[in-house]
Amino acid sequence: MPHPQGILLCLGMLLMTAGGVIALCVDVSPHHSAALFVGLFLGLGGVAMMVSGLCMAMKNVQVAVPGHHLLHPRTGTRFSPQQALAIQRRLDRIRREMSEDSVTRVPEPEPSLPSTPPPWTMEPPPSYDTVMKSQEHSRPDIYALC
Repeated sequence: MPHPQGILLCLGMLLMTAGGVIALCVDVSPHHSAALFVGLFLGLGGVAMMVSGLCMAMKNVQVAVPGHHLLHPRTGTRFSPQQALAIQRRLDRIRREMSEDSVTRVPEPEPSLPSTPPPWTMEPPPSYDTVMKSQEHSRPDIYALC
């Protein structure tokens, strides 16, 4: 049974050729406009069939083109038997270590907070008025310049 993309490609080329011959061989006159329309219709239909056939053919092609990730077939999670065995062993070892850690490790109790806070060793912050006065003296008067 022939492939559908091959049938589409051959039929598309045939229709394109027939449409082109009809469209080019018809005189351009008002009474031959129907034949011109049929030729253009056949030609455009052939182009559409060729494009769809090419799209179907490219979807099934598994060509490995170096340097372009879109054209490589997707590998998924296929591992060789050796790789699968090594991965399984590693996962088992990690699971055993995790379960051993959770069993043997006893959570350390959090240190309790003292009942009274430690003594304050810093000096208190300056008052609002003191800060505002010091900023007024350190900054030139902007409004005096205007």
